Amino acid sequence: MGIFDRYRGPQELPQRIPVFPLAGALLLPRADLPLNIFEPRYLAMIEHALANDKLIGIIQPAAAEAAGDVPPLMKVGCVGRITSWAETPDDRMLITLTGVARFQIVDELDAGTPFRQVIADYHPFAADLAMGAGAAEVNRPALLKVFRDYLDANNMSADWQEVDQAPTEVLVNTLSLLAPYPPQEKQALLEAPDLRTRADVLVALTEVALSKMGKGAKPRLQ
Repeated sequence: MGIFDRYRGPQELPQRIPVFPLAGALLLPRADLPLNIFEPRYLAMIEHALANDKLIGIIQPAAAEAAGDVPPLMKVGCVGRITSWAETPDDRMLITLTGVARFQIVDELDAGTPFRQVIADYHPFAADLAMGAGAAEVNRPALLKVFRDYLDANNMSADWQEVDQAPTEVLVNTLSLLAPYPPQEKQALLEAPDLRTRADVLVALTEVALSKMGKGAKPRLQ
């Protein structure tokens, strides 16, 4: 059974999930996020997930400057499944999360664990579970043009044959993950209601970045 065959509807995802607050991080459905885990509380979270359903929510703190170990969280995150993991001799875990679906936080639990846990509602994002949903409405030529302009402006290159062959959903979400934008703009990409809107937001952000580069600023892809 493939990863996405497991989750045909929001009701097949667990309501209670551990969450990893990570400023500037973005996880989207069917996109991969590699993570280097070294803090004891998050090592405990990975062990917990591996012993259960392998699911972890990635979510941004609501305020990057918030002090303490329990900053407020954004209301929307994305749950991902651990699809690869490896332990290192220095007690780190190298994992890859593959995005499954976005969620809204209903409540945060007093779980008694070193990591945070929430009650998640996936129903507002049920379309995330349908592969390629909304891809036909994406202005793919506009997205490819701005991507090419960005690479040219930074003297970078891409495997255009691979890019041209990539499904539109994969292209939009992968470029969103790679985009070197601050947390608030990453959150806007995450919360875009559909794939077309996410692509439009990405094009608009990149056009702004290109305009700033003409004035001397040079953002780089991660």
